[in-house]
Order: sequence, then structure tokens, then C-alpha cells
Amino acid sequence: MPDAPDNQGFQPVPSQPTAPPVPPYQPIAAPPPKQGSSALKIVLIIVAIFVAIGVLGAGIVGYGVYKVAKAVKSSTSLSTPVTASDLGVDIYPGATQGKGNLHMTIAGKSMTTANYLTSDSKDQVMAFYQNALGPSAQVTTSGNGGTLVLNRGSGETVSITVVQNPGMHNGQTQIVIVHAKNASS
Repeated sequence: MPDAPDNQGFQPVPSQPTAPPVPPYQPIAAPPPKQGSSALKIVLIIVAIFVAIGVLGAGIVGYGVYKVAKAVKSSTSLSTPVTASDLGVDIYPGATQGKGNLHMTIAGKSMTTANYLTSDSKDQVMAFYQNALGPSAQVTTSGNGGTLVLNRGSGETVSITVVQNPGMHNGQTQIVIVHAKNASS
């Protein structure tokens, strides 16, 4: 059979490689990470560390203040009668006890403070306490009174302040005695 007219002279063309079809859009690569964000993270971490240290420090200080306040509260008494043995020296004869007496023990130290008033002159009171404390006492005088301090050693000290001010306490002489010593003494 002769060749059909439709196929005459047709030679198949060798196939050539074809390019893949082009998509309607080109994919875009993800942008590179920003450098600023890692620096920001480091700064925030450092700030968080400082805040944590601050909170911890405030807690430690607060606890310390609480312990000291509790120790002072439990061992402090105001306006209680004070004896000569509490003060480490005799009380001036005829003096009346004033307000604001204090006995406190803290951190192994004991302190007793007492206030007295007398109608005697500051010079009479100073002479009495110079004789009572002896020549080892350090004496400082001023126009309206003076201070006597005796260091007995081993952390024990007696301090006496004498003040006469016509405008205060109806012109009476005020005596303030402070006795400090180790709590175990």
C-alpha cells in the first residue's frame, strides 16, 4: 500500500530538551536575620540580671532590718525604774527620776539611760559626780553644765551629762546618765 498522502514526506523531528515551565511568580528568599534583635536580647538579659540582683539585695537588707528591729523591740524598755547598779554610779541625792529612761540590749551590748532632775546647781551636781567617778573620769565643762566620762575597761563606760538651763525644767538641773557594757558583764 502506497503511502497515504497525509504522511508523505513527514520526518519526525528529534525532540529537543525543553525548559521547565515558568511559574507565574518567582519565590522570594527569606530576608536575613536582623543583627539588632540579638543585641537587644543581650541588653534585656543584662537588665533582667541587674533587676534580680537588686530584688535579692533589697530582700536581704529588709530581713536584716527586721531582725534588728525584732531584737531591739524584745529587749527595750522605756520609763522603767532604774537603780544605781543599772547605771554603774550612785544616783544624785534628792534627784527625781524624769521621763525617757531606757534599757536596751543589742548585739551583745547593754545600755541603760536615765534622766533625773534636781533643784541643786550644776556645780553641786558636777562636784558630786567628779567625787563619785574619781580622778580617772574625763571632765568637760561648758557655760551651762558639763560631761563626765569614765571608761572602766572591758567595754564598760559611764557617761554623765549635767545641764542647767533657766528656760527648761523650771530652772532645775538635768542629769542624764548612760551606762554601756557588754551584755554578759
